[in-house]
Amino acid sequence: MHFVIKRMLRPNKSKEEAGLTLGKLLELEVKLPPGATFCSLHRFSSAVTVVKHPCTEGNQLSGFLKHKGRDFTLNLEPVEFVSTIRFRVMGCGSSSIKINSTEKALKAALIIQTWYRRYRARLRVRQHYALAIFQSIEYADEQGQMQLSNFFSFMLENYTKTPKEDSALVSRLLESTIQENKARQDYVGLIEVPDSYDGPRLQFPLTFTDIDLLLQAFKQQQTLHAHYVLEVLFEARKVLKQMPNFTHIKTFPCKEVTICGDLHGKLDDLLLIFYKNGLPSENNLYVFNGDFVDRGNNSMEVLMILLVSFLVYPTDVHLNRGNHEDFMMNLRYGFTREVLHKYKLHGRKILQILEEVYTWLPIGTIIDDEILIIHGGVSESTDLNTLRCLQRNKMRSVLMPPMSINREHAIDLKRNKAGSISGGPRKAELDKSSLEQLTKQEWEQIVDLLWSDPKGRKGCYPNTSRGGGCYFGPDVTSKILSRNQLKMLIRSHECKPDGYEICHDGKVITVFSASNYYEEGSNRGAYIRVGYGTSPQFFQYQVTSTSCLSPLHQRVNAMEFNAFKILKERMLSRKTDLINAFQLRDYGRSGKISLAQWAFSMESILGLNLPWRSLRSHLVNIDSDGNVDYMSSFQDVHIEKPVKEMKSSLIETLYRYRSDLKIIFNVIDTDHSGMISMDEFRTMWKLFNTHYNVHIDDSQIDELANTMDFNKDGSIDFNEFLKAFYVVHKYEKPDSHPD
Repeated sequence: MHFVIKRMLRPNKSKEEAGLTLGKLLELEVKLPPGATFCSLHRFSSAVTVVKHPCTEGNQLSGFLKHKGRDFTLNLEPVEFVSTIRFRVMGCGSSSIKINSTEKALKAALIIQTWYRRYRARLRVRQHYALAIFQSIEYADEQGQMQLSNFFSFMLENYTKTPKEDSALVSRLLESTIQENKARQDYVGLIEVPDSYDGPRLQFPLTFTDIDLLLQAFKQQQTLHAHYVLEVLFEARKVLKQMPNFTHIKTFPCKEVTICGDLHGKLDDLLLIFYKNGLPSENNLYVFNGDFVDRGNNSMEVLMILLVSFLVYPTDVHLNRGNHEDFMMNLRYGFTREVLHKYKLHGRKILQILEEVYTWLPIGTIIDDEILIIHGGVSESTDLNTLRCLQRNKMRSVLMPPMSINREHAIDLKRNKAGSISGGPRKAELDKSSLEQLTKQEWEQIVDLLWSDPKGRKGCYPNTSRGGGCYFGPDVTSKILSRNQLKMLIRSHECKPDGYEICHDGKVITVFSASNYYEEGSNRGAYIRVGYGTSPQFFQYQVTSTSCLSPLHQRVNAMEFNAFKILKERMLSRKTDLINAFQLRDYGRSGKISLAQWAFSMESILGLNLPWRSLRSHLVNIDSDGNVDYMSSFQDVHIEKPVKEMKSSLIETLYRYRSDLKIIFNVIDTDHSGMISMDEFRTMWKLFNTHYNVHIDDSQIDELANTMDFNKDGSIDFNEFLKAFYVVHKYEKPDSHPD
């Protein structure tokens, strides 16, 4: 069918505006093959474009013509069939343009589509590399955290060798702060809630109203009073003590269970889950699979909501212990700092009770005797019967392994009634704790449960990335599930870009509920719903903010910038070791090595499994021959010295081990005053040097201690001193990075 588009130009239009002869009829003849429809977009010339698909009105078609930014209404009248498309202005001559419009439009669309897909793919690759950097450094930090357990074991092995004047310090570091008979009245009763307090007031026994009250208060950024926090913790401890190591859920006939992974103090994610999925109730069951706290800024609020929900619905809300429900992990990853900041007067009391609450959290949940829910994973030696029977409250921290006291030392302890190691009462306390502790096998069983990760490779082998737990393959999964008549393992513990991941032939599901975990837009969160005899359903989400709504390339730029920033800081902390490794391969002392040598050195020294060749352009300068100027790795960053006289090697060592040292000194600082004595500092630093093989002599340690004693009162504000170490980056704006 053939149509003619007609439009008389308005006589009041100027020749310059219209670009056509005034008063003349504009015609456009369009060929439409039988059965075809009018295309939505054709460009017939540089001046005229049909921009809207016409609609049928009787025997005519109508549409719009856009000419130099102006819209004209068009009427299309059927005429005889023609084989060409012609654009004519009557009275001004005509021209024929033979165009296969559909084919040309498709080609244009394909070109644009191909370009855009490649552009998106490049952004996704950059995003993938940034996530790989974040995850590698996260796991390396956890590996360092796990190595602290070796340090504590080392201290135990050298316990009898410790000089008498230092033994009290060591025993203070190793003994448990948990006292089973802490009187509730001694903590809660001494803290009054003033009339001026305008936050939420909880009523015990708790009801659904209290859950809603907390949610509304936390949405308005109110803080729950320390009195109520301690009440909730004491009540939770009482109820948790009655729970088995593995809780059981039955969904038959029509109940469903929602399983949430790591929240890590992300209050907005928890609120979004409740908004989408409903609040906990007898008919809306929840399992929160560990890692409620750390990293996020609202860990206390998340924990209080979960504990109050558990206390209101103890058989419908299930809380599993994760590897971050550990007071030693909290020292490194922020929850301890958050508690002491929000509760300056009573923070220490809260932390003491919280430590005990952690130990009473169940270590797993089983749904319908088919689905095992644990935080981390399993190993070849995982024995659910052993795990069901052990005293889980004896697992104080994964960083506090069982004390292995040899036979000779045990006899020594019995004979030494004078308490030559640490004094009578303290010695008795320590001996008692050593008798009540977990066995090494039981301790390892829990560590595997909290720290392990699945891999595609068969077998079970050490988790070298995290430094704790193991990697387990599909054969191990099948073996453990079959041995216990189970069908599926649901776990958390790993951030996934889509919020969840299925592996091991559908037998293992990872769910992670903290969206934007590393950076804004870095990942989605997810939760799972399961019912009796039904397949798991996955629900994804992402908490949005202004930055989340920004274009993808801006989000990737910001993520990439921050990823390389922390990677350069990691490189700077090993600067001396890296330079030695580079120079070992720089045979001509030219300051340059091959790309392969540089990549090998980076991986071997930093221990990060990253695509170093692909990252090279962000980290070093490459010459025209493809060789690496290795000193350019450090040209944009340096460590700011808190004291100018300190040697660079000592600065680097302190910066490298600052997180480990902070944990150790925070454990020593039992009253959380932030101050330790000069003698305590010297003792712990010597032990640390011996274990970590750090070569700093005693004179340097003494010099360091004197340097840190700013006001010369014999005490050191170690936390403030560590804060003085910071890395200065030459470029601080992500905008400088190209797309």
